[in-house]
Amino acid sequence: MTGVTGTATTTQRVVTTPLGRRRSDLLTKLPAQGALAWVRDGEGLVGWGEVDRLEVTGPGALERAAQWWAQRCAATEVVDPVGLPGSGAVLFGSVAFDPERGRSVFVVPAVVLGRRDGETWVTVAGDDHPEVTEFPAQAADTSIGRLVYADGALDPVTWCGRVSEAVRRIAAGDLGKVVLARDVLVRADHPLDPRRLLLRLAARFPSCWTFAVEGLLGATPELLLRRTGDEVSSRVLAGTAARSSDAAADTALGAGLAGSAKDHAEHRYAVDSLAAALRPWCTDLDVPSRPSVLTLPNVRHLSTDVRGHLAPGAPGLLQLLAAVHPTAAVGGTPREAALELIREVEGMDRDRYAGPVGWLDARGDGEFGLALRCAQLTGGAGGAEARLFAGCGIVGDSDPMAELAETQAKLAAVQAALQD
Repeated sequence: MTGVTGTATTTQRVVTTPLGRRRSDLLTKLPAQGALAWVRDGEGLVGWGEVDRLEVTGPGALERAAQWWAQRCAATEVVDPVGLPGSGAVLFGSVAFDPERGRSVFVVPAVVLGRRDGETWVTVAGDDHPEVTEFPAQAADTSIGRLVYADGALDPVTWCGRVSEAVRRIAAGDLGKVVLARDVLVRADHPLDPRRLLLRLAARFPSCWTFAVEGLLGATPELLLRRTGDEVSSRVLAGTAARSSDAAADTALGAGLAGSAKDHAEHRYAVDSLAAALRPWCTDLDVPSRPSVLTLPNVRHLSTDVRGHLAPGAPGLLQLLAAVHPTAAVGGTPREAALELIREVEGMDRDRYAGPVGWLDARGDGEFGLALRCAQLTGGAGGAEARLFAGCGIVGDSDPMAELAETQAKLAAVQAALQD
């Protein structure tokens, strides 16, 4: 089934006001409901309120969203003396992982507070929203109460069996790599305040992109696409090793990742799939031949930063996202074979997990990461539930128990934010 649902476009005016070089924490300004965020190292965008939205299901979600956003921008008067990426009219988006199914959500916030290169601004959309320049910190509710964890779609033993099946398919030549994910459910006695999780994730993972759109929130280390003018860049992650509290063991784990043929092969699939999708639209594309090691508090990743310049006439950011997603970092290769295997054996609907999440402005600049290290929050006054996700790349010599341990290390990022 396909569908497009959007509210009537009634807002015709967007005004950005410079606020100087303020250094307060953007995330502390968010209200409890409807939080929108994309923050890294204290800079980025947070938003709240809603003047327009689009929900899209089925194939072509990103292309249809691009058309809707272009029409909306053409009908909007933008007053923007700041002129930086993320100022002026802004759209937040969270896209379904599976291009053929799932719901993608795009929100135009009433208020956006932004910071870039130390400069801070506020953007207000709509005639019903007066100009505001002061934003007192909002107190986050820290009472969670007891947490109860439960298996998601598959218990660990069954999930390991699905990994074994994927390895068998790879050995048979059906495909080269597939990413299999699993989910874990958690219930709290009290509602989960998204600001609490966002603040804790941002504090522990400052070099990651802390995000929130429509109840999906997390801290992703992976930048799918950034566009600034004709410049385009991406950070590809694939190949993971856990950390250890023992210094010697931790060093050995890092060295093992750097020298792992299995992890390097998994990583190369992801880099090659992104580069192949971007190259037709670029005048130049710098793709390093070997990855570096990105060290985070809970895991290490093999990491490659890809940079290039778009050719004249290249499509916009949302169309480029449609071309590259899902890369082999979250799907597999060949793409269609990997997606079919995921649908067959994973046992769950990823929804917007591992899909693009981020923002786009009226100039066409924007940043979208992959929705990783994240949770989908649900529930009301009687308690709350969160669905946590983690996945790992499966290749021919993958060991199911090692892959299960990798998912547990990745799940720990959000679990720690819930439990602290």
